[in-house]
Amino acid sequence: MDQEINKYLLLEQDRQNNGIELIASENYTSKEIREMCGSILTNKYAEGYPGKRYYGGCEFVDRIECIAIERACQLFGSKFANVQPHSGSQANAAAYRALLPEGGKILSLVLNDGGHLTHGSPVSFSSHLYTFVHYPLNNGHLDYDEIKRIALEEKPDLILSGYSAYPYAIDFKRFKEIADKVGAYFMVDMAHIAGLIASGAHMNPVPYADVVTSTTHKTLRGPRGGLILCNDEEIAKKINSAIFPYYQGGPLEHIIAAKAICFKEAMSNEFKEYINNVVINTKACADKLQELGANVSGTDNHLFNMNVLETYGMTGKDAQIALEEIGIATNKNMIPNDTLPPSKASGLRIGFAAVTTRGCTKAQAEEIAVIIHQYLNKSLDKEKAQALVKKLTTSWKQIQNI
Repeated sequence: MDQEINKYLLLEQDRQNNGIELIASENYTSKEIREMCGSILTNKYAEGYPGKRYYGGCEFVDRIECIAIERACQLFGSKFANVQPHSGSQANAAAYRALLPEGGKILSLVLNDGGHLTHGSPVSFSSHLYTFVHYPLNNGHLDYDEIKRIALEEKPDLILSGYSAYPYAIDFKRFKEIADKVGAYFMVDMAHIAGLIASGAHMNPVPYADVVTSTTHKTLRGPRGGLILCNDEEIAKKINSAIFPYYQGGPLEHIIAAKAICFKEAMSNEFKEYINNVVINTKACADKLQELGANVSGTDNHLFNMNVLETYGMTGKDAQIALEEIGIATNKNMIPNDTLPPSKASGLRIGFAAVTTRGCTKAQAEEIAVIIHQYLNKSLDKEKAQALVKKLTTSWKQIQNI
């Protein structure tokens, strides 16, 4: 291997093995998925779709992509799936294009309250191509009556649900009823909770939404990439056209093969047990932090938010930097009614999908809460904190062996 690159690959492997990964959007893939990502399938150009390619020599990648499509549909109970999006952002772009080809008005969550960049951020393509209006959280929770009121007032063409930092269950049936009331499309970006939905630990949006988008690399524990699901044949055709040729060229068939493996893994009993443990660990850490006096949200899923500005008198950015010094990776995050800009933020977003993959237990999740709290309130010094982190990480699986 190129030794200049290999040096940093090995350093990154050490970082992942020796650290506590609490970034809610990260996870560790299986060896089989990693090997497929680096397989000879990366050699093949396959613009188009199975049976309708612009290149020859696609008979075997056609079959692989068909298996990925079939497994995605089986896993989430949809009639149609597009497994070609290179990312969640591109999946969202294609979904918008399919539903609103001439542009239109989209109702989404206030970005500070947990929305995604592609849900109308000024720095995203989304706000340049579509008009966005927003609904807020009420005391940290979705307020369906308020969402209905805003929808009736704004009359959007599309209502969007699914978030990047929302720690509670989402009632997709209620959203669908609101969308029907105002004659709007209903779209769900389930990227963060796809693994919970696959395992039955969260309501499935597929029966209710016109289009469902997702990533495959968060709680679903697959390769980096996107996914689009729907039950309407005409919308499915528009989605396919929006992905290729509108937004993308050749699909990444090595990643699509890895997605197929990911979908198969997510159908297993082991995966259901894993997701159950993720939920248990997340709640255990949040509850322990609250018991210690921290200002934290509740949680129904794989993540929770902590107000570090109020609890420790520091910004989310400073808390993130401090925890990284002792080997705990988190990310600064805005919280509802945040008064600080995104570059600083008042909160941290904390998730347990990654460490649970490595074998973190409920008791260890509580230990992590104690380390975080004591280090941020300066009652635990750096050397002792690092030793406690090392004790935990050495008891877990090495990431290269997962």
